Amino acid sequence: MFVIEVYDVNQKRVSRVLKISRKYLYWVQNSVLEGEISEANYRMLKVELSRVINKDEDSVIFYTFRTTRYSQRESIGIVKGGEENIF
Repeated sequence: MFVIEVYDVNQKRVSRVLKISRKYLYWVQNSVLEGEISEANYRMLKVELSRVINKDEDSVIFYTFRTTRYSQRESIGIVKGGEENIF
């Protein structure tokens, strides 16, 4: 599956959330990661993040896609992350 992760967490937890997320996905922009991931790794990512975030204060959103076959990605402006690893 292909996943886009978007997060908005307290500054105290940003580095931990990013570190965990980068084990599974590619960083592409501030608070945004994406990439191909197995179902098992997707579950592990969510478990690890659940242990770090404060559910009353932080937000993590996942957009999941079965395939990237009919999608495309466009950027305007500077490239901040791992665009070369997409799709």
